[in-house]
Amino acid sequence: MRGPIAPPQVPLAASRADAFADLVQDSVERLERRWPQLADIDFLVLEVPRLRDRHDEGWSDEAVPLGGVIPAREGRRARVVVYRRPVEIRTKGRDERAALVHEVVVEQVAELLGLTPETVDPRYGED
Repeated sequence: MRGPIAPPQVPLAASRADAFADLVQDSVERLERRWPQLADIDFLVLEVPRLRDRHDEGWSDEAVPLGGVIPAREGRRARVVVYRRPVEIRTKGRDERAALVHEVVVEQVAELLGLTPETVDPRYGED
């Protein structure tokens, strides 16, 4: 009798959404070494931006946002959102996707902290 290829707690294949969430988490962990206050921010992945927010976020049909910021308010932590589908559409492979995810996370963290992206990550724009 043959057993399973991997233990039950080890996924054989991650979904695209899970793989994308891992890229966001990797980026956040990279930045947390320099900015420990990021532990107080929630990082979320949404499929696409909501259409009803299009005027609030300043986007148009030609420029769909790749990420966004929701400031802290009334007992809710600040949030940084990365939109999975717009990022995936603009990238061709995992390395390119990881670089764009990191760029989006850096830009959103910079906006939230009132800093330049280069201050948040001195390597910003080098990829």
